[in-house]
Amino acid sequence: MSNTMPPAHPFDDDKLKEECGIFGVIGLSDAANFVALGLHALQHRGQEAGGIVAHDPEQGFNSVRRFGYVRDNFTDESVMQTLPGALAIGHVRYSTAGSKGQTAIRDVQPFFGEFSMGGAAIAHNGNITNANSLRRELIDRGSIFQSSSDSECIIHLMARSMGRSIPDRMEEALRKVEGAFSVVAMTRTKLIGVRDPLGVRPLVLGQVGDGWVLSSETCALDIIGARFIREIEPGEMVVINDKGVQSHFPFRPAKSRFCIFEHVYFSRPDSILGGRSVYETRRQIGVELAKEAPVDADLVCPVPDSGTPAAIGFSQESGIPYAMGIIRNQYMGRTFIEPTEQIRNMGVRLKLNVNRALIEGKRVILVDDSVVRGTTSRKIKEMILDAGAAEVHFRIASPPTAWPCFYGVDTPQREKLLAATMSEEEMRNHLAVDSLRFISLDGLYRAVGEAGGRDPKAPAYCDACFSGEYPVEPADMLEQGFQLKTAAE
Repeated sequence: MSNTMPPAHPFDDDKLKEECGIFGVIGLSDAANFVALGLHALQHRGQEAGGIVAHDPEQGFNSVRRFGYVRDNFTDESVMQTLPGALAIGHVRYSTAGSKGQTAIRDVQPFFGEFSMGGAAIAHNGNITNANSLRRELIDRGSIFQSSSDSECIIHLMARSMGRSIPDRMEEALRKVEGAFSVVAMTRTKLIGVRDPLGVRPLVLGQVGDGWVLSSETCALDIIGARFIREIEPGEMVVINDKGVQSHFPFRPAKSRFCIFEHVYFSRPDSILGGRSVYETRRQIGVELAKEAPVDADLVCPVPDSGTPAAIGFSQESGIPYAMGIIRNQYMGRTFIEPTEQIRNMGVRLKLNVNRALIEGKRVILVDDSVVRGTTSRKIKEMILDAGAAEVHFRIASPPTAWPCFYGVDTPQREKLLAATMSEEEMRNHLAVDSLRFISLDGLYRAVGEAGGRDPKAPAYCDACFSGEYPVEPADMLEQGFQLKTAAE
């Protein structure tokens, strides 16, 4: 069993990382076991650490928080026996706020607080953009923080609320919070789910037997045999107890701005978002990309695994054969042995290998989900050329990532994003490929079902990482000197 955070791998370092996955269950015996299964299905949303809090009427609240994978920490019977009860919530995380790269066990969620009307635990997916100012204000008024996480602000705000119930206190606390939040929380008798008014991050409701489930994605409902009921609406709070589900909308109404990158990369392809199959959306992105950026070539190859659906769509639309030109080593996880310098220099070859017999002499189209720093793209290009490819063409299933995300995604500083400092042609030269094309923002919108493309006056999604147009001003980052997009840009 691992008690340390898995080491990063060069292949993973050039991908945007989703911030967290959250899951909660009420009304099922041994609820924590169902939460562990749900978190396992959400592992792609966070691999640094995980935690579960459960409540039992006789034993009260109990929690387990660990570094590493769910499978390494929450499959041991002796551990799960410490989490009895029919009510539990859980969380898997990447660090996007707080001490990046220095994660302490105190930063691992869910967080717990004891109030006058009883205890409560919360798990948060997203990022609070005014956390620094809230934290300063709370500390000035006597709050003592235990973690570096922005999410802990919610507990302290609840503690200072005069609300008569924990849901009331949570409402009051979240009205003071800016940014993106999907929250799963629990009291002794209730499971609570909330989405921010813009609905930036996902949250869904499911049912299994007499029990209810809240989850970041529908794929985690499937693993426990739960039936998908509906999405929690932007700005909605649901409170679930033995009498069923109560819903209300405590926040000022706003136009939904769901994160479009959930469709491109973050969510699992077997999930449903906004009534749409994620897999089908990604396949359609490939179709749009083939229409916008055709190229004469012999093979369409995905960069596994996230580029696969788009590569299939590109192949179907272009008529160019699809092939697995790159094979991913399924047993090379983030828990690989600490590499020697010689092995480290092999870079992505530890995780990806070129199918030389297929590639040699061919003009190859590589389809990937995104280009962030460009480091991995260059290494993959070199591998393809070393295998004897005649030409290498990159087709990217998202627009250029030119702006950081402040709503719960671990994005490099803007100057480290390749598209922030280079044009498409400059990026092509930098990567030294025969051609490089990204899907347009309009093309991406068409792929997710907006037939007319992106409405510049009222975009249907949050696409700030591509457009630089932030639906909620990142107050903390502006205070630190971050410059918003200018009219000239």
